[in-house]
Amino acid sequence: MQLFIDTANLDEIRTAASWGVIAGVTTNPTLIAKEGRDFQAVIHEICQLIDGPISAEVIAQDAPGMIDEGRRYAAWDPHVVVKVPMTEEGIKATKALSSEGIRTNVTLCFSANQALLAALAGATYISPFVGRVDDTGGDGMALISEIREIYDNYVMTTQILTASVRSPNHVTMAAKMGSDVATCPFKILQQMFRHPLTDRGLEQFLADWASVPVLSGRA
Repeated sequence: MQLFIDTANLDEIRTAASWGVIAGVTTNPTLIAKEGRDFQAVIHEICQLIDGPISAEVIAQDAPGMIDEGRRYAAWDPHVVVKVPMTEEGIKATKALSSEGIRTNVTLCFSANQALLAALAGATYISPFVGRVDDTGGDGMALISEIREIYDNYVMTTQILTASVRSPNHVTMAAKMGSDVATCPFKILQQMFRHPLTDRGLEQFLADWASVPVLSGRA
């Protein structure tokens, strides 16, 4: 499974890129707005930091507008993936863009039926929002399992991109269920590194090493 970072903050992306384990970036209008900068400029800079798919979301609500925006976004950089909403108009745009060889990420997916429609339209990625499903009393990870089963039944090539990740456990479950990607906020990626036993073990190793005698004349 690949890991993407879900942010438009260049400092966070730069730090995550330095780990050598981040394969892509997802953004949305809210994340872009937080940066207070020109959309195209931000996407361009992200593309210089990460050699992988960079999702840039359309704002138009109708298919012709989404298609127009998608074509423009795709021309910015080969790494750009056009992010479209899971609506009737969004699926129309997905079909049109995918037929032109433009990669798409269908976002705001909350059901297996929606994921099926996205795959039939040729979406490159489907983004089920597991955290938001959990918030409404549903089971977000069960949704990932349902989509995986459907896609495997019919050998559909659309990749499952687990989104709205709220904890490292969501990442673990997504990996176990066969999600192709999990996109995570920076703080969740940081939490994945941490375990109290790792900290305790490192502290013990360093304490023990401090008691090792250093021979004269040796470093």
